[in-house]
Amino acid sequence: MDMTSGWTGSAACALQAALRLSNEGFAEHLGVATRTVAGSHQKPDMRPKPEMQQLLDTALDQASASVKDRFAALTAHSPAPEQAAQDPAATDAEQRLSSDRNIGAALDWIDQHAGWEPGTARRKTATRLVELDRRSLEDRGSKRGRVNQREIAHALSEYYRDRPGAHGLYSANYGDHESATSILTSPDWLDLGAPLIASHDRLRVAPDADADVSLDEEAASRAVERLAETLTMGIRLVDMQLYRLLGVDFDGGRIGGSLGVTRFVEYALTMDLLEGELVDALAAGTAPEPGALPLRDRHLPDVSSVLDTAARLCSGGPLALCAIARPSSPFRGEADYLLLVQERSGHVLNASRRLAVTPKGFHQPLTDVRADAQIGATLRREMEEELFGRDEIDNTVGDQRKADPMHPSRLTEPMSWLFEEPGRIRMECTGFGLNLVSGNFEFPGLIVIEDEEFWKRFGGQIEANWEASNLRQYSSLDGDYLAELVRDVAWSNEGLFAFLQGLRRLSDLGGDRVDLPDIGWELK
Repeated sequence: MDMTSGWTGSAACALQAALRLSNEGFAEHLGVATRTVAGSHQKPDMRPKPEMQQLLDTALDQASASVKDRFAALTAHSPAPEQAAQDPAATDAEQRLSSDRNIGAALDWIDQHAGWEPGTARRKTATRLVELDRRSLEDRGSKRGRVNQREIAHALSEYYRDRPGAHGLYSANYGDHESATSILTSPDWLDLGAPLIASHDRLRVAPDADADVSLDEEAASRAVERLAETLTMGIRLVDMQLYRLLGVDFDGGRIGGSLGVTRFVEYALTMDLLEGELVDALAAGTAPEPGALPLRDRHLPDVSSVLDTAARLCSGGPLALCAIARPSSPFRGEADYLLLVQERSGHVLNASRRLAVTPKGFHQPLTDVRADAQIGATLRREMEEELFGRDEIDNTVGDQRKADPMHPSRLTEPMSWLFEEPGRIRMECTGFGLNLVSGNFEFPGLIVIEDEEFWKRFGGQIEANWEASNLRQYSSLDGDYLAELVRDVAWSNEGLFAFLQGLRRLSDLGGDRVDLPDIGWELK
């Protein structure tokens, strides 16, 4: 196995992975400084100096047969320079497999929970990476896009047809149109009107609450496939902390319950796969019934498992309908509320290419695990990120190094103005549900910016971030146009749930700024 003059930073990283050494261990093995090894990870295309190439040649020559086999598996399919120039996406994928620490964390997680030898997941992912065709994945994405919200809701209603009397699937009537969803909820979980302030927003973090997850061969193979597809399609994957729901209660209009802390890769490689499995089955004309969906049969087989959030991985978060007061205008008409709806980007893992309210985000800590447990903390962060363009608090973009990213001195001008005086903004939780698509918890909410001065000052600064492909606006006075929106089959189930609950609450609060038909819900 001759690598003479062919070493790159990426190949050096592959040798390090084959030897199963840390940066410090690999540096000691070669007799170089740790920063030299780190440089290989930071610059995968860089060609090492001749002295370093000789050290790498020697290390490879002296390696055991098993190390050489692992190294060969990791590098056998690396494109030649002329191929790389023609296919930069493939080159980027190979580089991420070798040097992206988030991908590395995901590979380690698979090895550990599948009971594989370290390096096995990386080798299997490298093999699948070469076999996958980006255009085929794009074609599959188009087929998935044809499966709409109503079909998904109906399929899950059939799969989980045995539902206890206290819980049912959320359905709402907007005028004469009925919208069914995949959200499992109960009367006690709806129309909460809970203000998202410390006295009412009282979720707490419980210590030592890890979920015990193991992967059988099928689940491990699907996890490897997800990673290979993520790399091929250039989708962002960041191993951030996530809250997982252990239990919830609503007493006296307060949000109570307990949370644990997990990692995003665990969610992305287990529960988040259930949606793709279901949609692929529907696209292929396969009846989504027990026995036909192996991952769902394993992770979320019945309603009892859905409700037992402490015994499984249950991640999720808040999403809110945002209503901004606007003054009357000779061009637009009477004073109203501007309502914002986003179309999710194809680069997100969750609710890709679906309609949703905004802001929307996973419930996760930034820097303070206990204080950030409040649902309102995540919504305020998502407002800054999704509406006012603060990239620095987007942990999919870079590491978080600020001690308090949401300190008043760091807020954007629009956000700072909103919270300077009471009465300018109202934030409420309008309900709670468990989404049968992936078992996620959903806290729908309503954000009402009451002071119409905000629109005059800052309306032009509202802009969607990378998670949305576009941002739509609607008027709270245009009931007919909103009726068309409610009927749109492109909604995500959680997005439609939050939108309908938000409109229902806004009808109570908005007075003459709102002209909507009665919106009533029922559980089925």
